[in-house]
Amino acid sequence: MNDQPRDLATLPKAHLQRADDWVARLQADAPDVVACWRVFTWDLSGLRLLRRELRPRVEQGAAPRILAQQEAIGDALEAVLRSLPDRLLQAPGGEEDWNVAQAFAHTTAARRFLGTWAALDVDGSWPEHRSPTVIPSIPGPPDASRERLLSLLDKSRRAIREAAARIEGHELRRCRMEHPLVGQLRCGEWLLFLGIHDLMHLEQLHRLRETDAAAAAGTVSDAGAAVDADGGA
Repeated sequence: MNDQPRDLATLPKAHLQRADDWVARLQADAPDVVACWRVFTWDLSGLRLLRRELRPRVEQGAAPRILAQQEAIGDALEAVLRSLPDRLLQAPGGEEDWNVAQAFAHTTAARRFLGTWAALDVDGSWPEHRSPTVIPSIPGPPDASRERLLSLLDKSRRAIREAAARIEGHELRRCRMEHPLVGQLRCGEWLLFLGIHDLMHLEQLHRLRETDAAAAAGTVSDAGAAVDADGGA
């Protein structure tokens, strides 16, 4: 899985400021998700930090609070998708060789299925035979339209709401669902983890949009300089 967030400390100062802008806007509405995302990486140290950060943020009865934060993350995903020019949906998406459409659809699938599967374990409905298997890094369709991606996002939001309703009151139950990289978490912790994964992809999308805008500005600036030079001659 290659959607590890870039360490913001390694970014140029100008990029750091822009990156912090969108995170700061989200911080107020999704503080637990952002706090966990900031410490998480896919190495052993990052996984330990994640568990340390998750544990005190998920208590009995926390599901409604976590759901409210996931709603804010969903709003952020929708906003950035709507802001991208159509041509960028086919641009490299920041993970493996996927384009943006594939990466965004992958994000919605993780939101939808991880939450749903975590909720299976709270009332004894976990299937003993052919239980759900988490397989990381499965891309979505490469030609998905904006409308299709928005529909997938909406499905994921409904699934998260249903999962949160089922998990409420069972947040501290150990969930049998196992991620090959993360391992096992409690049911409520999985509900929170969904947003952490979303933020990894939100970071990629914001970086792509900023890079595209900077390239466009550079083209305009170069064209303007060429006009000035011709005029001066």
